[in-house]
Amino acid sequence: MKVERELMRGAGPVAVLKLLERQEMYGYELVERLSTQSGGVLAMGQSTLYPMLYALEGKGLIKSVWRDDAERPRRYYRLTDKGRKRLASDTEQWQRVIQAMQALGIAGTPRAASCSHPLAGGAA
Repeated sequence: MKVERELMRGAGPVAVLKLLERQEMYGYELVERLSTQSGGVLAMGQSTLYPMLYALEGKGLIKSVWRDDAERPRRYYRLTDKGRKRLASDTEQWQRVIQAMQALGIAGTPRAASCSHPLAGGAA
């Protein structure tokens, strides 16, 4: 199932930051990981990924470096300290969105005993 462009617009950057939290990666590697680790839901082409990477680098959230240690030179991307802070903030926001969707019955069933979100309707 293809996810609409508007939903991808918010999910793509945080997914890239999360992958780069674990290790440096080059563009094609990111494309492959996004597809395989998300079961194809966050699959994107290089024409979508590279503008996103340039934007993230322009904001100081990632940094790139050319390496010549493979068969050919590749541009590797890594998370900056500013990127780590942004990832933490984005992760917290996504968790709130997921909780809200669970409370509305859109994203599975919330665990009533452990969910104290006001939208959940459970006992706090």
